[in-house]
Amino acid sequence: MPINLTQTAKELRRNSTDAERLLWQHLKARQLDGLKFRRQEQIGHFIADFVCYEKRIIVEADGGQHALEKEKDEERTQWLKSQGFTVLRFWNNEILTNIDSVLEVVRLRCFQAANKPPLPGPLL
Repeated sequence: MPINLTQTAKELRRNSTDAERLLWQHLKARQLDGLKFRRQEQIGHFIADFVCYEKRIIVEADGGQHALEKEKDEERTQWLKSQGFTVLRFWNNEILTNIDSVLEVVRLRCFQAANKPPLPGPLL
């Protein structure tokens, strides 16, 4: 029975993890340096947690099940890379406890993808 990825993506948006909700609060509405992110976006036969098409960056929020699915995740990452994407993976715990650092990594990688130096961030 084929999987309906569009329906699956809708369900994933409705049933986001705490880490996904927190990350989305910071990525939505062009809040991160004016970059447009989409969440639970179908790309090929996969669903990416967050994607910025302009910079070809995918951000994944990984829970504990990903520790058991390393081969599957690596295959998925390699396919996405073959399509020109950079895949950034963060553990849910990392997102929940250190969101500022996660966002800084995403920001820097987005600007590296554009071969432009990033604008300086706020001093902490």
